[in-house]
Amino acid sequence: MEKIRKLCVYCGSGPGVDPEYMAAARTLGKAMAKADIGLVYGGGSLGLMGETARAVLEAGGHVTGIIPEFLIKQEMMLEEVQDLVVTTNMHERKMTMFERADGFVALPGGIGTLEELVEVSTWAQLGQHNKPIIVANVNDYWGPFIQLLDHMREEQFIRVGMAVHFEVVKTAKDIVPRFKTRLRQQSPQAVGKPIDKFA
Repeated sequence: MEKIRKLCVYCGSGPGVDPEYMAAARTLGKAMAKADIGLVYGGGSLGLMGETARAVLEAGGHVTGIIPEFLIKQEMMLEEVQDLVVTTNMHERKMTMFERADGFVALPGGIGTLEELVEVSTWAQLGQHNKPIIVANVNDYWGPFIQLLDHMREEQFIRVGMAVHFEVVKTAKDIVPRFKTRLRQQSPQAVGKPIDKFA
């Protein structure tokens, strides 16, 4: 029996201003469940986080929520998930999310989402993993961040051979196909080696 793949979704605990952000979360959640891809996420019920998780659950998919104890009330932990992990701190939460996921996607979000995306991208840049990383640039939300990376490369703080290892898609419906394509391209020998891909 083939292993059920899991995708870690980084996203905001708020809905954002643009309704397309919440719509993207719903689209992604439904697509993941339909493709039998489990969700690993931050465990909350608010904003894009909650919308993604509920969409997966409503479509019959599997959800793993991972939340630090001090955020249970603040982010209103979603108790309906099949697998709920309560950690002691943020560091444990992020490492648990990393270990349980086969890849990562960033929907729109705040500084926490940005920090998670940057951290997992840095680990890939340093050759510590080769799991797919996808940035969902819904309505060009991540455009300024992508421009900042271009600036870093121009200033040679992102040097040749140290590429940032994520791919960009424009819509939520493109995430699952891209994730599945990347998994098919992987081989056991490739794990831990940089993929040198930035689009």
